[in-house]
Amino acid sequence: MILIRPIQVTDFDALVDIAKASGHGFTSLPVDEALLKNRIKSSIQAFNLDINTQPNLHFNHTPAHYLFVAEDTDTKLIVGTSAIDAAVGLSDPFYHYRLSKIVHSSHALNVYKVVELLTLCNDYTGATEIGSLFLMPEYRQGLNGKLLSKFRFLFMAEHRNRFSDRIFAEMRGICDEDGHSPFWRWLQDNFFQIDFPTADYLSGIGNKAFIAELMPQLPIYVNLLSKKAQAVMGKVHEQTLPALKLLQHEGFSYRGYIDIFDAGPTVEAELNHIRSVRSSLKLAVEITDQQDDLSQAELCLLVNTQVKNFRATLHSVVTDKAAGKVYLPSKLASYLKLTEKDSCRILLL
Repeated sequence: MILIRPIQVTDFDALVDIAKASGHGFTSLPVDEALLKNRIKSSIQAFNLDINTQPNLHFNHTPAHYLFVAEDTDTKLIVGTSAIDAAVGLSDPFYHYRLSKIVHSSHALNVYKVVELLTLCNDYTGATEIGSLFLMPEYRQGLNGKLLSKFRFLFMAEHRNRFSDRIFAEMRGICDEDGHSPFWRWLQDNFFQIDFPTADYLSGIGNKAFIAELMPQLPIYVNLLSKKAQAVMGKVHEQTLPALKLLQHEGFSYRGYIDIFDAGPTVEAELNHIRSVRSSLKLAVEITDQQDDLSQAELCLLVNTQVKNFRATLHSVVTDKAAGKVYLPSKLASYLKLTEKDSCRILLL
């Protein structure tokens, strides 16, 4: 069984392995031990943040970073990661390119030309970002990928006061095996003179000053970009396509924002409009190992309602929606840290 839980200090070595396996373009997990230790530390602080007893704390000025891991309960191996940033851009600027249009026209010359522009912006400041989703290749089977993505929506549904209403995800753009991005290549040749892996790494470790210093401040005419750069704008890396399709199924859509490094698309949705949020149910827990009619069991994504001791997994369970109950075997309840005093949020799959 794959169990989702908050990252712990003891998961550091596994996190380093995942960062190495994720490859180029996975900016949120650079191979930097000091930074990864800090990610773990900040995540633990976020999970320990008690907003209910500190009313002045709210996502608008609390840039909390929640990092989760997927653990194989049979082998105890950490096989994946997934994260939520409660509010981006509050401590450091968060950059995107916004794709827009401008019209050049002259009635006298009978000329009418629509031209696309890329404008550097900080439009997602304060919004909640989901990211750092990575699953080890040997576990990319069944519903493991869906579990690693969808549980975040149930966590946010249960703890809405920790997050923005605007949820977005940056999709990994196109780059080759050596980490070279056609989009960045044009920027590199004209403005930066540093290659894509270096720029990607610097951004990942939080060194973003070079963006403000070297990035062109005026809008860029798209038709001035190289043909290769134009061809990858808004396109996703082949390994990211399944994640994009899953988010689209949840109701996420592309609104014309792309990553400033690899031109991958950013997709967004309102929290209340996300399919998994709308479809989830909160039921009272009843623990029993005497489930006679297992033919009524349905495959569900189950999450407890805790923060610091959050747990999530997939399992077939019996529910009584009319009575508002979900019946859990004792071993499953133990994994999810649930007792009969608790409630459980579920999503029927």
